Parts: sequence; C-alpha cells; structure tokens
Amino acid sequence: MKKISVSHILVDKEYEAQDLLRALKEGKSFSDLAVKFSKCSSAKSGGDLGTVDVARLDDDFSEAALALKVGEISLKPVRTKFGYHLIKRLG
Repeated sequence: MKKISVSHILVDKEYEAQDLLRALKEGKSFSDLAVKFSKCSSAKSGGDLGTVDVARLDDDFSEAALALKVGEISLKPVRTKFGYHLIKRLG
C-alpha cells in the first residue's frame, strides 16, 4: 500500500486547466488558484488531499502523481471521470 501526499485543482474543461497552468507558470500560488477555481471540496484547503493511498485514486491520477517529484506540479492536465486535474505532489 503506497501512500503519497498531494494537492490538486479540479476543473470541468481542459481549457480551464490550461489557463491555470499558464497562471502557475507566471508565478501564481497553487493553493490560491485551488481555493478560487477548484470544484473539489478540497478547494477550501488549497486543494490539499492529504496523504492518500494511491490504490484508492483514479488510475490516471495516481500514475501522474507518482511520476512527480515532491514539490513538482503536473505539466499538463490529467483527465479523469471527474474532470481535469492539475496535481502537485507534496510528499
């Protein structure tokens, strides 16, 4: 059972995720953008999902999250049945 700590921003449309990626590249705060734009209930905590068991995550989400180094943000949106995610690995 592998566990990781992650934050994410969840939006409905790919173009929204692309816009948020541009904002991140311009230096905007991941957690501020999550609070403002994420449709997940984790938005109020800056997108923080805490420490999660990767087996309980969507396969595409867990694959993308595991590929990241700690502190790294996904370079492209990750599509799941819930929408489009930008993922930040915390630990």
